[in-house]
Amino acid sequence: MRVAALYDVHAMPWALEAVLAEVDADEIVVGGDFVGGPYPEETLALVRSLDAIVIRGNAEEAHPWAATLPLAETVDGVTYCHATPAATTPITTAATPDRAVVESFGTAGTFVIGHTHHQFDRRIGGLRVVNAGSVGMPYEGEVAAFWTLVEDGEPSFRRTAIDVELAVARIRASDWPAGEEFIAENLLQAVSRREAIEHLEAQR
Repeated sequence: MRVAALYDVHAMPWALEAVLAEVDADEIVVGGDFVGGPYPEETLALVRSLDAIVIRGNAEEAHPWAATLPLAETVDGVTYCHATPAATTPITTAATPDRAVVESFGTAGTFVIGHTHHQFDRRIGGLRVVNAGSVGMPYEGEVAAFWTLVEDGEPSFRRTAIDVELAVARIRASDWPAGEEFIAENLLQAVSRREAIEHLEAQR
C-alpha cells in the first residue's frame, strides 16, 4: 500500500496543489497544521475536497470543524500523528535524545509525525519515528514542498518544486498580518535546517 503523508501545509494551498499533482498513492494522510497561514479557508476547502485521512495539528485546535479531527490514525501498520499520538505540541527533532523520543512514542512501532518541519528517520531499537517534512513551511535549507511516501510501511522522502513567485504574490495580496515576515524568512530565503533544530531543541 502506498500512503502519501502531507504535513504542515500552513495554509499554502498552491504548495499543496503542487504536491497533489505528483502524488500517486492509495491513500493520502493530511497530518495536521494545514491551517495557520495566509489562506486558511482556501486550504481547508481543498483538504476537505480530498478523499483523505485528516488528523489534527496544533493549528487546528481552535477551528470549529478541524478541532474535532482525531489526533492519530493507523494505516497499514503505521501510526500517523501530528506531534505524538496523544498531543499536538510535543517537540521531536532529528537531535532529540533517544530517551525523550521513547518517552513520547514507546519502544516499538512506526510513527509518521510532523510539527517540527524537517524530515528525519529515527530508529531506536524497535521504534521508528519519521518526520514527513512540511509542505508549506519547511526547515530544510531549500524552498520547496517536502513530504513522504510510505510504501508497504517503508517511508521515502520526497520534495516538490513550488512556484515561489506565485507564492510571494498570493501572500502579498492577502490580508495576513505576518505575510511580509513569512515571505522574507521562508520564500526569499530558506530556513537553515541546523538552526531550526537548535531553536526547536531549546524550546523542547
